[in-house]
Order: sequence, then C-alpha cells, then structure tokens
Amino acid sequence: MGKSGFYFQLARPFTLLAPLIGFLSAGWVAWLARGLGNLTLGQGICAVLLGGLAAAFLNAASNAINQIFDLEIDRINKPDRPLPSGTINLREAWIFTLVCYVLTFLLAALVNRWFFIIVLFTSLITYAYSGPPFRTKRFGILANVTIAIPRGCLLVVAGWSSIANPMDREPWLLGLVMGLYILGAATTKDFSDMEGDRKYGCMTLPIRYGVRASAWMISPFFILPFILLAFFAGTGWLSADGRWIGLLGVLLAVWGAYIAYLILRKPDELTLEANHVSWKHMYLLMLAAQVGMGVAYALSR
Repeated sequence: MGKSGFYFQLARPFTLLAPLIGFLSAGWVAWLARGLGNLTLGQGICAVLLGGLAAAFLNAASNAINQIFDLEIDRINKPDRPLPSGTINLREAWIFTLVCYVLTFLLAALVNRWFFIIVLFTSLITYAYSGPPFRTKRFGILANVTIAIPRGCLLVVAGWSSIANPMDREPWLLGLVMGLYILGAATTKDFSDMEGDRKYGCMTLPIRYGVRASAWMISPFFILPFILLAFFAGTGWLSADGRWIGLLGVLLAVWGAYIAYLILRKPDELTLEANHVSWKHMYLLMLAAQVGMGVAYALSR
C-alpha cells in the first residue's frame, strides 16, 4: 500500500459516510421545510454539497487528531493503525490533519457565515475530546457528550444552516434526537479499548462502572431518542407530516430495541477487538434515521 493509502486509513473513511449523509439529509430537510429563501437552485445545491464536503473533511481531521493524541493508547488497543504501526509518522499525521482543517474552513467560508461559525465551534469540541488541556475522554460521560454534540446534534444544525436559519427550533429538535442516539452508540467502542484507556487514565464508562452496568446505562439511548421523535411528531413542532415522522420514530425505536437486546444479551462480547454484531446495526440505524428524516419530509410535501 502506498503512502496515500495510509493517509486514507488515518482518515478512517468508513466513519466519513455518516456525517456526509447526515449533513446532506439535514440540508434537504431545511430545503423542504423552509425553501431556498434568497438562494437560487444552483446556489442551494452548491451550499449543501460544499457543506457536506466540509463535514467529511472535519470528520477526517478529528479522526486524525484523536489518533495523534491517543498514540500511546493505540499502541495497546489498535497497534495496526498507521501511527502506532509506523507507516505514518507524527509529522506527516499533523500535516494531514492541518490540511483537512484548512479545507474544512475554506469550504465552510464558501457556504455562509452561520455555517462557518457552527463548523468553528464543532472543531473546538472535537479537539477538546482528545486534545490538551481538555481531553474530555478522561471523564466518563463527558467524553460521550463531546462526541454526541458535534457528531449528532450540531451535524443536523450545520446541515440545516447551509440552507436556512439555524436559530429555528426545528433543526435543534432533530439534532437532539440524533445527539441522544450518538450518546449511547459512541460508548460502545469504549468497551474494546479498556486496556489502553485504563493504563493512560481515561475513565470511560465501562472502566468506571464495569461492562455489564455500562451496557444497561447506554441501552435506553438506542430507543428513547426515537420515541422522542415520535412525540415531536404529535406536537406540531416539526413541519413534516406527523404521521410520517411518527411512523419513522416507531420503526427506529423497534430497531433500537433489537440493538439493545444484542448488547445486553452478552455484554462481555463488546470488550472483544472483533466487531460486535450490534455495531453494524448501530451504524445502519444511524444512516436509516438520517435518510428516513429526509424521506419523511419529502413525503410530507
């Protein structure tokens, strides 16, 4: 594999699809809910596409900077990654990270002021997760919150802001749903990283409370966010047809309950390095929620 392939691994491309799809979906929802405003059709399409690329580059940057600051932990937990394996050195990783950040901010500036502000704030939160002096990943649930806010809530708000005013209540309600889901889903990866995290003082939930108790703690977050979405459907707070949003919420909650069952059935299997069967479902459920919101709003037209 050439050097470019190792940079590709550093970006963790599998994780880039969800923020891209989530952003495009949120932009589409804003378009359907509020129209294009002063934007032409071409400007609207460009804003959403440029914003989606910015979201992907920001995710790549945050993945890379997390691996830089977690190098010693990854020597234990994930020795095959580019940095601990030596296929990329720290200088190269920093250059890649800075390039991704520069591209993120340049693209964000081309969209609009609100979007740029949200991207800047999101960048600070993603840095705080693993970077000094904050390094929130040391502090249990705070670590999960600093993942859920940018990758769940603010992703939706950012997508909405590419087309419409983010001070509207609607994107924050949809973002709350996704943020709560990510709050639970992001925790599952901590189970297989316990050895390195414990050695370097990262008090994640499974280290602080144990595997079984942590599994029970996160399980409601696979179900309750989508029950909340169904509740929002009945309040009239969302501009989509409540029947479609309600149906989506129920279907996602049922799927989430199945994921919770897979986790609680044998929680100790989450500590294995091999992917737990529930992880595939969690990722697909996230994509289904993102796409499903776009479809529900389209059917409401």
